[in-house]
Amino acid sequence: MFVILDKKVLNEQVTWLTLDAPFIARKVQPGQFVIIRIDEKGERIPLTVADFNAEKGTVSIVFQAVGFTTKKLAAMSVGDSILDCVGPLGCPTNFASPKKAIVIGGGVGCAIAYPQAKALKNMGVETTVITGFRNRDIVILEQEMRNASDSYYVTTDDGSYGEKGFVTDVLKRLIAAEKYDLVIAIGPVPMMKFVAETTRTYGIRTIVSLNPIMIDGTGMCGGCRVIVDGQTKFACVDGPDFDGHKVDFDSLMRRNGLYRNEEDHACRMEGAVNG
Repeated sequence: MFVILDKKVLNEQVTWLTLDAPFIARKVQPGQFVIIRIDEKGERIPLTVADFNAEKGTVSIVFQAVGFTTKKLAAMSVGDSILDCVGPLGCPTNFASPKKAIVIGGGVGCAIAYPQAKALKNMGVETTVITGFRNRDIVILEQEMRNASDSYYVTTDDGSYGEKGFVTDVLKRLIAAEKYDLVIAIGPVPMMKFVAETTRTYGIRTIVSLNPIMIDGTGMCGGCRVIVDGQTKFACVDGPDFDGHKVDFDSLMRRNGLYRNEEDHACRMEGAVNG
């Protein structure tokens, strides 16, 4: 059992939970994830580790309550326990040796981008962070991102906070003015696709973190397969980081929508039972 030590409601849909998980905390690195199961009847869901503390033995996860399990997880409280937390899984981010980097987070993807930015800053890399949201009400982790960067930009679709527009608007302006040797983009698939297309023109190494449908996290089920450079890869063991210039984002978007009807049905059934 993994006890919930801390809970923060970042906005109406996004929650931060800190778990007591000392064995995972000792080994996890930026870019890796865990798979959790709330109880013995629950489904397994992958969640990226947003933060960790090896000395305290804690790992933190951030998630958006959009499906059956994430809504159930968001309703839990400090002191409650989840049954399973398996990890660390996946490959740690290979930062190489950049001198100037841009880390981009879109929406709840900021939770995954945060440890990447934090690691780069700790490596002494000049780090710029760009975050994007639909509006001011759903902005998350602003102070954390500021602390993990040398310069920080926030955009909103409606202009209610920061700059009006998209993360790619700021990205284009920055890379046209200065030389960067690494861009990391994490967020909605369309956002990562357009970031990769923007950096392709400049030949900037671009890493994206993919979160497709995943079941076992060991490469056996094949549910998380993605097309990268024309080859089938498994996000759980070959990723979740991939070269953004080689990812088939269109096929990824199609696969991510395969079970939308079933997810909606599960949520309706739960609502009917609890109502």
